[in-house]
Amino acid sequence: MKKLLIAAFAASLSSGVFAQALNEGFDDITTLTGSGWAFQNLSVAGGTATYFQGNSTVFAANSGAATSYLGVNFNSTTGANTISNWAFMPTRVWSNGDQISFFTRTVTGNIFPDRLQLRLSLNGSSVNAGATPTSVGDFTTLLLDINPTYQTGAANYPETWTQFSATISGLGGPTSGRAAFRYFVEDGGPAGNNSNYIGIDDAAVVPEPASMAVLGLGLLPLLKRRRKA
Repeated sequence: MKKLLIAAFAASLSSGVFAQALNEGFDDITTLTGSGWAFQNLSVAGGTATYFQGNSTVFAANSGAATSYLGVNFNSTTGANTISNWAFMPTRVWSNGDQISFFTRTVTGNIFPDRLQLRLSLNGSSVNAGATPTSVGDFTTLLLDINPTYQTGAANYPETWTQFSATISGLGGPTSGRAAFRYFVEDGGPAGNNSNYIGIDDAAVVPEPASMAVLGLGLLPLLKRRRKA
C-alpha cells in the first residue's frame, strides 16, 4: 500500500501546478539548457559574453558554493552600446497568484550603474525576444525593472544579495509561457557610462496557494486509505 500511495502522490504532482515549482541555485549552469533554460544575447555588436558561472573573486554566491550563481556583465556588448542579454526560465503553466522570486546584487561601490528586468511571455515555449537590443518580442509583460534610471548606490541596485519578487495576476486562466531575466543597460559596454557586473541566485517559482491546497485535498482520501490498510 505504501508504494501505491507514493505512486499516486507522484502522479498528482506530475499533473498539477505544484509540479511546476522551480528552485534553481545555479550550482552548474552548464546543466541549465538541459532543464529547459535558454539564453540569447541581443546586445549591439553581440559582445563576447552571455551569462556565465559566477566569479567568486568578484563576490560569492548568496548560498551554496561560492561560484553557484548566474553572472552577466558589461562584456555583453562592445564599445558604448545597448546591452540586452536574456536568460529564459523553463516553460511552465502560469496561474494568478504564482510568485517568482530571486536574489541579485552588483559589485560593492559600483560606479557604473546596472539594470535588470524580469519579463513574462504567455506564448508557450517561445523564446522570441525580437531581433534588436530594444525589442522584447513575446515578452511584453514587465514584472520588475531594477534601477531603470541608472542611479549609482546600493539603494538603487543592491550591493549585497537582496531578494526581489513578483506575483502573476490578470490571467484569464492557466496559461503556458516563460519568465525571463533581461540584463538591459543603455550606454553600456566597456566604453559606456553604465553596466558593470551582476549576479542572480536562488531563483524560485512558487505556485499560488490555492493550487497547493487543492493538491493536498486530493491526497486526503489516499492518506485515509493508507491509515486503514
